[in-house]
Amino acid sequence: MKLYPVHTFGFKSARHALKILSAILAFSFTLISCEKEETQETQTSIDVNDPEIFHRSMKKLTDIIVHDIFSPPVASRIYSYPSIAAYEIMVQKNPEFRSLQNQLTDLKDVPLADKNLEYCYPLAAINAFLMTGKTMIFSEDKMESYQQEIYNDFKNSGISQEVYDRSMAYGEQVAKHIIKWSGSDNYKQTRTFPKFTVTEETGRWKPTPPDYMEGIEPHWSKIRPFVLDSANQFVPARPSAFSLDKNSDFYKEVMEVYETVNNLDEEQHSIAKFWDCNPYVSNHRGHAMFAIKKITPGGHWIGITSIAGKQAKLDFMETVESYTLVSVSLMDAFISCWDEKYRSNLIRPETVINEYIDEDWLPLLQTPPFPEYTSGHSVISSAAAVALTNLIGDNFSYIDSTETEYGLPPRNYTSFIQASEEAAISRLYGGIHYMPAIKNGVAQGRKIGGFIQNKLHTRNNQLAEKNQ
Repeated sequence: MKLYPVHTFGFKSARHALKILSAILAFSFTLISCEKEETQETQTSIDVNDPEIFHRSMKKLTDIIVHDIFSPPVASRIYSYPSIAAYEIMVQKNPEFRSLQNQLTDLKDVPLADKNLEYCYPLAAINAFLMTGKTMIFSEDKMESYQQEIYNDFKNSGISQEVYDRSMAYGEQVAKHIIKWSGSDNYKQTRTFPKFTVTEETGRWKPTPPDYMEGIEPHWSKIRPFVLDSANQFVPARPSAFSLDKNSDFYKEVMEVYETVNNLDEEQHSIAKFWDCNPYVSNHRGHAMFAIKKITPGGHWIGITSIAGKQAKLDFMETVESYTLVSVSLMDAFISCWDEKYRSNLIRPETVINEYIDEDWLPLLQTPPFPEYTSGHSVISSAAAVALTNLIGDNFSYIDSTETEYGLPPRNYTSFIQASEEAAISRLYGGIHYMPAIKNGVAQGRKIGGFIQNKLHTRNNQLAEKNQ
């Protein structure tokens, strides 16, 4: 190593150099110390009863669902069980609320908290929520990273180690119970069932471009519903019979889709894009292909639940209640809708128009990979809107910013029903549904939503009113 005299660097002597170096080091340590003090001063302790903690955790679950590209029906299941787990814990602290055991199919003997001991119920609820959700996703590392973050927040909130440990243990106990219950809903069995068989029968559904994907979740009707008596409890009116007769109802419905898409105005175009909610949109450019991952339709309504809950200033218990009722409604609505989809097995507009009317025609939105009737958006949006209306009220104006992170501007609504009706008609504007699938889908979803709200009681006063 070559050594240089100190005067080479502008120092008068070795002592002078040492003095300057000491000053620099002292200043550096001061900066580090200040940074530590500033961090400690700005680090604020969370309020364990702040519902934002649950909103934040639900958003993390949504982000992972988007990342892992779960189909809309499967996503509804992922939202439901964790929400129920959290609800069953929070109800222990809130005597005016009722447990869902013996109300949801096969849910029994949920572990109870020891009334003689102290718990941080929000912590237990969050732990149960995240533990249950983690068993249903692929990206466990993303969930584990978030768990460490949120648990540290609770540790820094001022609760004792004893209460922290006890609350975590109780959350885990309930999570294990809910996970075991979820394992009996036939989901795992349907993973091994045969794929949907496409036939050449005229008027039946077949895969559509650009990816010609096979039918998604053809056996979803075999999943156990939460509240519905069966998947086929609310079978909608029959779709119009396939016909190329220009005077037939079906042909007129096809032409309505064709002409609507060809003459969209700016507002209709915006509505279709806003409610697309396709979790996997593929784009082809020559030999290259790339995909855009987005929120599912159920995830959009979970986002609306968050927006509405914050605006209505729901507390922690009410927030968990709202997510639970909406997710349960979404799950049962998907089961009912998918039961009809693979029963009627109706051909999509894109296929009919390309084969018989205009081979170059394209819908505005990418056609989803499953049969046409009924419209999933129409069914599940209507069921979710009924749930939110019963919880928060009608004539509830809000700004839906759920899609802003996907590049779409927010939209204004005066009620949840109005939003659900717009979600339904967006499928005509997008060119992927005929009107009967939309109208009858709305009717189907409202029947499902109404049935759930009448049968499922989260408040003790609801049961009292019913018995009067």
